[in-house]
Amino acid sequence: MKKTDRIKNIRNIGIMAHIDAGKTTVTERILYYTGRSHKLGEVHDGEAVMDWMVDEQERGITITSAVTTCLWREKEIQLIDTPGHVDFTIEVERSLRVLDGAIGVFCAVGGVEPQSETVWRQADKYKVPKIAFVNKLDRIGADFFATVEMMKTRLNANPLILQLPVGAEDQFSGVIDLVRMNRVVWDDDSLGAAFTLTDIPQALLAEAETYRELLVEAIAEVDDGIMESYLSETPIDQEALIEAIRRATIGLKLVPVLCGSALKNKGIQPLLDAIDRFLPSPADVPPIAGIHPETGESVDCPPTDKAPLAALIFKVSMAEGRKLSFVRVYSGKLKDKEDVYNPALGKKEKISRILRMHANKRERIEEIGAGGIVGIIGLKDSSTGDTLCHADHPLLLEKMEFYEPVISVAIEPKTHADQEKLEQVLEKFVAEDPTLRVKQDEDTGQTILSGMGELHLEVIVSRMMREFNTQVNVGKPQVVYRETISQEAGASARFDNEVSGQRHFARVDLRVRPLARGSENRFLSKIRDETIPAVFVPVIEKSVMEALESGALMGYPVVDVEIALVGGEHRDGASTELAYKVSASMAVNDALNKGGPFLLDPIMAVEIFIPESFVGEVIGDLNARGGKIEAIAHKGSAQVISATAPLAKMFGYSTSLRSASQGRGTFTMLFSHFDSR
Repeated sequence: MKKTDRIKNIRNIGIMAHIDAGKTTVTERILYYTGRSHKLGEVHDGEAVMDWMVDEQERGITITSAVTTCLWREKEIQLIDTPGHVDFTIEVERSLRVLDGAIGVFCAVGGVEPQSETVWRQADKYKVPKIAFVNKLDRIGADFFATVEMMKTRLNANPLILQLPVGAEDQFSGVIDLVRMNRVVWDDDSLGAAFTLTDIPQALLAEAETYRELLVEAIAEVDDGIMESYLSETPIDQEALIEAIRRATIGLKLVPVLCGSALKNKGIQPLLDAIDRFLPSPADVPPIAGIHPETGESVDCPPTDKAPLAALIFKVSMAEGRKLSFVRVYSGKLKDKEDVYNPALGKKEKISRILRMHANKRERIEEIGAGGIVGIIGLKDSSTGDTLCHADHPLLLEKMEFYEPVISVAIEPKTHADQEKLEQVLEKFVAEDPTLRVKQDEDTGQTILSGMGELHLEVIVSRMMREFNTQVNVGKPQVVYRETISQEAGASARFDNEVSGQRHFARVDLRVRPLARGSENRFLSKIRDETIPAVFVPVIEKSVMEALESGALMGYPVVDVEIALVGGEHRDGASTELAYKVSASMAVNDALNKGGPFLLDPIMAVEIFIPESFVGEVIGDLNARGGKIEAIAHKGSAQVISATAPLAKMFGYSTSLRSASQGRGTFTMLFSHFDSR
């Protein structure tokens, strides 16, 4: 195979969905039918290949994104199975950052659920072409067309129906392929490995022809070639139709929609064909661009092995005590035992091993070319979001964005032996997970662990005990608040002391005023050079911004304030950076105290799915928690309540909701903004 063909035959894809939509089951079937695994791993049995962590197997959910590679029709599919729970959304974010295509899996009963919207928006952010797979058509209440309609209204997507389900619920037996105009029926005895193509039954032919016409019309609207054939009523060649769908998918104009039931082994082979036909290779997407770290000029990274090396670390895992870095190679080659350069750190690193990953199993390889996704052992200082290149061709790829944690717990070691291990263990977890924060509370001496949600922190503590045998006591979760002020205020601070035999003098006058929520902080200088020399203004600004990291009320970061430098005093020979730094910090604290400081709660966006008969009780409970109902919508036989509520009042809500809805209610919650109650 030519090297150019190798790159064109790569498909870097991710599988994303709301929790319990069946994406890990879809992944397991893909591995089975491509021959990558030789038995069907089931999530409910705790035997899914991709859910290899003990916590994943016990809870039946995906916690960490897992990478694997399989072959289908000579295409090398590098696949990442991502979590569906909102607490682990960073795993989806950093996976989508390095993928060329994605499969959105939707439950035919639940439709487009809240976390589906979140991951879809993340894919849109990185301009990732997508295919939709409507799963669980064998379930009671499954509605294929309602799910497609929800894709339009909730995701603002342009779905292109390529298949129709044959039968529904327990009568679901196969699909009709609208491109090839035939019926696909799977053999249950072979666990779905064998299937037959038959003519479309006469009873379903009229519906199939109607949707085939709609399919061609939808493609004609976005493809000039198909439009010409459609208007001239020329028969449209099947391959021309496939090529047009491919162009429209890669161009983000359409989202092909397929359907099936992964658990019942139906619909996976056509999905694999769709990955092959419609999702892009690294050569089909615009080449990623970086910047030269010294000149700031844009540098293109063409997807060829001959180009200079450009690779991005998108994940770090502390597997078996060793640092394993997951890397996407955009251009050039990575070779075993070679030196690479990290321009962000200005350091060279040595690669000791390159590993092709299959969940938690590895295969050592000598090199990997453009388009490859591999694990690397040997990088000591490089971390998530860093670029790897060669020192003679330095470049920086765009950094990754990470979410701020909104919930904290206090942890303390149970024994002296645990005390010695705890710091090292936490260091490893923070290196793995950019949304995890660890700090020492200066007042209490406690170690505070902050994360994205209760489950997130629960899993970290569980892993701490299982994987590192570090026993800890966990305190009640504490909310990470923010502080702001309610009114304008001014303050002046003067520093006039002798330090180490030298006189240090400065006076700084500041005014603070509140800004609208979400405005962040800003600093203004409203003085003339003769008041305070311009050289000291950046020192004052830096000191002011550092002082805002700890508020006057309870020491939380201060947000949404404007600080203006309005006056001060300078003495030749006595005024120093130290004096201005100290006086600026003192003035900020004084001004914040006078400005009517108050706390801002992290406000969560909550979406609750419940049967109609429980709406009143659930709304009453939300109101008691300080929640605000924003919308109530019908979704089949269920009601969807959209609300906002302060995080501090939402601890243990899952138990309350189960109690209020006889176990039939579900909810999702994600951070929305900071605000007063």
